[in-house]
Amino acid sequence: MENQASSKSIILNYGLYLGVIGIIVHLALFASGSLIELQWVNSLASFIAMIALIIIGIKKFKEANGGFISWGQGVKIGMGITMISAVIAIVYTLIFMNYIDPTYQQQAMEVQQTAWLDSGMTEEQIEGATEMANKFQTPGILSAMILAMSAFLGFVISAIIAAVMKKSEEENY
Repeated sequence: MENQASSKSIILNYGLYLGVIGIIVHLALFASGSLIELQWVNSLASFIAMIALIIIGIKKFKEANGGFISWGQGVKIGMGITMISAVIAIVYTLIFMNYIDPTYQQQAMEVQQTAWLDSGMTEEQIEGATEMANKFQTPGILSAMILAMSAFLGFVISAIIAAVMKKSEEENY
């Protein structure tokens, strides 16, 4: 494997694609006025896009590398794609929260408080839960949560896909 393919452009391209897909889905739901109610659609679309783009990225690298890829290379490519996308998601989230719709967090909290009330929580419980939830809404905490969740999901997905797609030269003999 002296002429090994470069993974940098694959990681950057597919990470950018994944980040842009997440932004487009989020903005489409926001523009339709159903972002709060259909947040699960945003999560599902992003998850499916993540799986698809990691598969495509690993496959692209494998093709450029003469049909060979190790498990570690596959994980590196999948994690790279995921983390580029996570950085894009953090920047977009901060822009969205501060400039596009600064009231979004409050609106989402009001919907959540109504759900808590409907589930039978007392006013004191709701107040406590709201205080706790507000602590997790700071830019630093949100950024850390996006990075942590992306790293975890990216690793699990990448590890599985890399294990399925790996092929070494030794396997040919």
